Amino acid sequence: MLTHFQFKTLKDNWIRKEWKISFFYRGKHCAGIYAQDGTINWNNKPPEEDLKKVEMEVHDLMLYHVYEDHHPG
Repeated sequence: MLTHFQFKTLKDNWIRKEWKISFFYRGKHCAGIYAQDGTINWNNKPPEEDLKKVEMEVHDLMLYHVYEDHHPG
């Protein structure tokens, strides 16, 4: 389970969109750059054995917060 999930827009233009993401997973701080195609360039990677599961959770959260526009504002 991811906790304290945060994202911030880094690029938002017609060519490319990118967000800085960060969260805690099992007490470890994880961070990376999430691209509009769903790929993640990790700075602090989750444990390898949980990587696919965590990436799916991140993707779901980004769909909810960014693409479905559920963020406050």
